[in-house]
Amino acid sequence: MPPGSSTREPAHTARLRALIAGVPEPAVAEDLAAAIADSVRYLGSDAALKSLAADPYWPKWDSPWWHMVALHELGEARQIPPRAVAGMIEALDALPLKFFPLRPEEAGGLDPMRAGTCHCALGTMYQVLTACGVDVDTALPWIKPWFVRYQMADGGLNCDETAYLVAHECASSMVGTVAAFEAMQLGAAQPDEHAFVDRAAGFLIGRQLMRGSPTQHNAGERGSAPGWLLPCFPRFYYYDVLRGLAALVRWAERGGRSIPLGALAPVVEHLVAAFPDGVIRLQREGFAICPTSRAWTADGVASDVPTTRFPLLDRASAVGRACRASTLQWAGARRALLGLIDAGRIVADA
Repeated sequence: MPPGSSTREPAHTARLRALIAGVPEPAVAEDLAAAIADSVRYLGSDAALKSLAADPYWPKWDSPWWHMVALHELGEARQIPPRAVAGMIEALDALPLKFFPLRPEEAGGLDPMRAGTCHCALGTMYQVLTACGVDVDTALPWIKPWFVRYQMADGGLNCDETAYLVAHECASSMVGTVAAFEAMQLGAAQPDEHAFVDRAAGFLIGRQLMRGSPTQHNAGERGSAPGWLLPCFPRFYYYDVLRGLAALVRWAERGGRSIPLGALAPVVEHLVAAFPDGVIRLQREGFAICPTSRAWTADGVASDVPTTRFPLLDRASAVGRACRASTLQWAGARRALLGLIDAGRIVADA
């Protein structure tokens, strides 16, 4: 009998435990050293600082933002040069709009795309800067209150500002929620921050980690949801079910919470069936193929520019690649799930 199990353990939970325990923990080797070094060199360059001075985020997919996030997701955030970290903090703190305008007039004539940011962007960079050793709450104290302010009634958020103006339904977004949920788990301190994390977990539980919005306003998410079953990397602000599962299990494990079996069993069963050897092979690219992006000069002049990528993104996101970071995340989630099951914290659905 597995440690911590009981003869009274429900059959469906015991089955899930056996399914998880049967997946091996393989080692995945990667040859990304040259591409990593290329991104590190770029981030230490004057060109990277010039780009950050013009805008912390744009253009896609080849500004310092994307290099930094890719390195972070690979577990290499400590290789990001300190000058790039400092430049990112300065660029974010220089944004005139440290709130999320819901109506055009709230922006005071400024272009929100240039003068502001959004929930998933902040949640992503909060994690990157934390991994770089930054005390983000001191450096950028306005980020956590932002998340709390824009959490919707069901615990989610949405980077589409018009979703907040819908009166008859709650048009929250999985993509708009997951990065903020991950970020707030890094150090929720105040009661409203703890409440945010628990409510966001409730949002993922309610969506069973894999269901799109039931609303009319965000109906397009239902069309995107089948793609969430396909792992991608780097995720940037994209969502897949492994990302959601890992975040939800981490919430339960650290906070002493329980998760309804039905909220995660279908996702776990899918991942075991799709990757029986425990190796996550990418099935979707972590970026959108689009011909142009937006760019700004340091004096605020906007233009459309061709979308470009960089070697690390091309190498790390290749469909079919055995992804070490995702494989480790899946292995960690399985170990945590076994602990939760043995502690009686994967519970029957109400």
